[in-house]
Amino acid sequence: MHSYAAVLRTPHALNTFGAALLGRLSYGTVSLSLALAAKNASGSLTVAGTALALFGATSVVLSPVRAALVDRYGPRRALVPMAVVYAALLTVFALVTRDHPGAGAGTSAVTLGALAVCAGACTPPLGPTMRTLWSQLMPDRRMLQRAYSLDGVAEELLLVAGPLLVGVLVAYAEPAAGVAVSAALVLVGTVALALSPVPFPVRRGSGRRGSARRGSARRERTTRTRPRGLGQPVLAAAGVGLCLGGLDLLAIAFTDQQHRPGAVAWILAALSAGSAVGGLTYGAVSWRSAARPRLALICAGLGAALAAAGLAPNVYALGAAAAVAGLFVAPALTTAYLIADETAAPDARTQAGAWVNTAVNAGSSGGTALVGVLAGRLPLSLCFVLVAAPALVCAAVTLHGENHRKRH
Repeated sequence: MHSYAAVLRTPHALNTFGAALLGRLSYGTVSLSLALAAKNASGSLTVAGTALALFGATSVVLSPVRAALVDRYGPRRALVPMAVVYAALLTVFALVTRDHPGAGAGTSAVTLGALAVCAGACTPPLGPTMRTLWSQLMPDRRMLQRAYSLDGVAEELLLVAGPLLVGVLVAYAEPAAGVAVSAALVLVGTVALALSPVPFPVRRGSGRRGSARRGSARRERTTRTRPRGLGQPVLAAAGVGLCLGGLDLLAIAFTDQQHRPGAVAWILAALSAGSAVGGLTYGAVSWRSAARPRLALICAGLGAALAAAGLAPNVYALGAAAAVAGLFVAPALTTAYLIADETAAPDARTQAGAWVNTAVNAGSSGGTALVGVLAGRLPLSLCFVLVAAPALVCAAVTLHGENHRKRH
């Protein structure tokens, strides 16, 4: 833990990281708050689910675009306006879903869907921005690895704490209060993050006419390096997302089969706990091996653990298997972000991190959808093997790519 204390003792690190965490806490509260508020306003679970799906889809798909704006104009000129518009849209969502005469069950599903789409499109990319700032704060790669590990573990804990905070809020207030709190958190956290004195590598010539030669060189460099460098970490992140999305649904199916539906929360908590332990341990080790082959081995470990989980005879064994699988989750994502940071141009790091983040979220949605189709048609043990397959394929592809790179 001393190594992580050293990370936080770096000048400006604690204040900057604290601001980012405050804003990112809203991402742990907003999904459940939106769903509850939409359900309360429309009286329909279908409408609530649709609004949440629209919000999540636009947020994930447009994440690299928003990150590119931050790379081009910097946090103050890009991130703050996004946060202001995003918070305003959430505030409107909260107002139209409040319990008061004229609102409530009469709120239009179209209105809720439109607000959800617009809010999702403006979601500030706080995670990718913070990782870019980490790369500025930590020029030493070992310290950057620790910073990314700490960042990933903290973010996962926020995603666990967020729904708990919403649960406390709705116990004393209406569901719309959770949406309003989410708006306040993201606005305050984003403004504080944007005011950080840490220099941000903004692209030169932003907002002004640069020379055609410079623009052409930049486009050529982007085309030459970004796809080749980002392909492996993005693929690995998508594979991890597929595994996690599928595992969530398989845990529900398994506990139902064992007539222990309440145990699913403990299984998923074991996964999160394993990820936290794995992330902190991974970040504290000074690795001698290169990041790309290391990523392949981590993905292979995740795949093997998930395949073995299909042999679990009861919920206790599945919880233990989930904890073991979790040991590889945070290290895999940390390594993917490190590789993305290494391969991206200094003024494109936020976008590179956003692609990795987008891959995880898109993979998670895809894994959930795939298992939803297969779980009722195939034995659960086989479903676990299929869920493990993306991680194993990613490991094989990454190793093959690394061997090919060394030969050439």
